[in-house]
Amino acid sequence: MQIQRVTDLTADGLADYSRLTDVALRRVTEPEGGLYIAESTKVITRALAAGHRPRSVLLQEQWLDDVAPLLEPFPDVPVFVGEPALLEQLTGYHLHRGALAAMHRPELPDPRELLAGARRVVVLEDIVDHTNVGAIFRSVAGLGADAVLVSPRCADPLYRRSVRVSMGTVLQVPWTRLPEWEEAGPLLHDAGFEIAALALADDAVSLDAYAAAAPDRAALVFGAEGDGLSRRALAAADTVVTIPMLHGVDSLNVASASAVVLWALRLPG
Repeated sequence: MQIQRVTDLTADGLADYSRLTDVALRRVTEPEGGLYIAESTKVITRALAAGHRPRSVLLQEQWLDDVAPLLEPFPDVPVFVGEPALLEQLTGYHLHRGALAAMHRPELPDPRELLAGARRVVVLEDIVDHTNVGAIFRSVAGLGADAVLVSPRCADPLYRRSVRVSMGTVLQVPWTRLPEWEEAGPLLHDAGFEIAALALADDAVSLDAYAAAAPDRAALVFGAEGDGLSRRALAAADTVVTIPMLHGVDSLNVASASAVVLWALRLPG
């Protein structure tokens, strides 16, 4: 490994890790810079297994032995090693999960590629909370949907918090971005999917009823926290589905709702 001891926080290569608590900065620099941050050896392992390439690694001395085997195929990748206090000054938080890696973003596939062999896909429209995005990916991985499609304004699945909350499953679940609904609706229909919008509506079908006669190929659309789905999403949907609730509660958190829906619509095997 190319180990570099961190003594100067302005050294080349460290800018990828600075000010990680500034959400606005990361939203700008990560997509345009073609990078994302993988946090913890578990997440780094999953990123590498998915074929993603590291640009550098940042860690404390005691984590070197854990990371060394992962980086054997990448002998030219710099490994920055520093004292905890100094690394906290650089990143803005304590590296209690061991290591960070600046990873090159993979090129997103065409939505048609993901839809071609899929039967259950999840569509996320304008969800802005990275924690919810990560939790939904974990539900998708655990409950068997084939892919996640996110709207142009949806939070970045590769943002550090999303990756962490997903337990790295963001790196193993196929996903890409959809165009606006004027194109996305026909794209889903042309691929043979029925579009089911999860929303409150007078004519909504209960999840129980929908699951009892579920289509072979379903695109399950979940909306933003608070506002729910847009009028364009509802107009594109073939049906509106709602989760029956009790005690005057009208809905669940979007991440919880996704888990309930995916469980109800799980496919055998």
